[in-house]
Amino acid sequence: MFRRIIPLIAVYTMTLAVSARQASAEPEAEAKVLRAGIIGLDTSHVGAFTSVLNAKKPKPGMEGVRVVAAYPGGSQDIPSSRDRVTGYTKELKEKYGVEIVGSIDELLKKVDVVLLESVDGRPHLEQVRPVFKAKKPVFIDKPVAGSLADALAIYDLAKETGTPCFSSSSLRFSPGIIGFRGGKSILGEVVGCDAYGPSPLEEHHPDLFWYGIHGVETLFTIMGPGCKTVSRAHTDGTDVVVGIWDDGRIGTFRGIRKGITSYGALVFGTKGIGPSGTYAGYEPLVLEIVKFFKTGIAPVSPDETIEIFAFMEAADESKRQGGKPVSMFSVLDKARSKVQAR
Repeated sequence: MFRRIIPLIAVYTMTLAVSARQASAEPEAEAKVLRAGIIGLDTSHVGAFTSVLNAKKPKPGMEGVRVVAAYPGGSQDIPSSRDRVTGYTKELKEKYGVEIVGSIDELLKKVDVVLLESVDGRPHLEQVRPVFKAKKPVFIDKPVAGSLADALAIYDLAKETGTPCFSSSSLRFSPGIIGFRGGKSILGEVVGCDAYGPSPLEEHHPDLFWYGIHGVETLFTIMGPGCKTVSRAHTDGTDVVVGIWDDGRIGTFRGIRKGITSYGALVFGTKGIGPSGTYAGYEPLVLEIVKFFKTGIAPVSPDETIEIFAFMEAADESKRQGGKPVSMFSVLDKARSKVQAR
């Protein structure tokens, strides 16, 4: 009996060895590569993101997602959208070999995941509807929408369809900004923050939605959610928006339209006061997008993004009321009523 078992063990061992050699011979590159599609070719983000994802040898953590198709889109009433579509379409097609398609429905047949990049936030709700219907995980670039009501509707649809979704400014994931979350910096727990950034206005979007969102997202990344009231001082060259958090902390955003502009923040901590780090480019965000596409886990919660947009909407309402404090609850309640009335 023992002699009969030995040959069987030998054969089994040889089989395992052959299987192991075959497995090791299979290149890791054969692991599933997620096919990404882009909606909206009117922002520099499309070339920047594609250059990272479609690199011949992607950087560590960036592997496994490749842009294969794109739908141009564009908004005729915004020159910075309308006038850039042709150039970015040509860049993606000729430089990166991306297939240009004629509709979002056509795009969805060719891809596994989606980057909604339209620079205009107003069409995002309608552009993302078929994406949610197809249950394709989607990153929605800033601004997530052109109104707080549309932002609520987008996240409602994501939840209803069970589709992974997130939105973020690229500033959030710069190491010198995200590093303040959780009280892990040398400054200790954050007790206040004065964030700043350029804030040009665009007539079709609420004031801060267009570009001020970068600085507002910096503020919320450092402070965390929990703002309850907002007031705003406004001049042609500057906005100063003050938020009071529910634990008594105060955070401000200074939107700059005159003089030198830059991104950053002064952070007040339990162990010290100091500046945040500077903008680290697109790659930290792209890395988070790749992780999100692979895991389906959003690095930014819907609640936090909605709070950021409520902060900006409350800032607009405060401006309309001459700088009076406006509760976050009031603008959220008004926006929710609009969604329910549709």
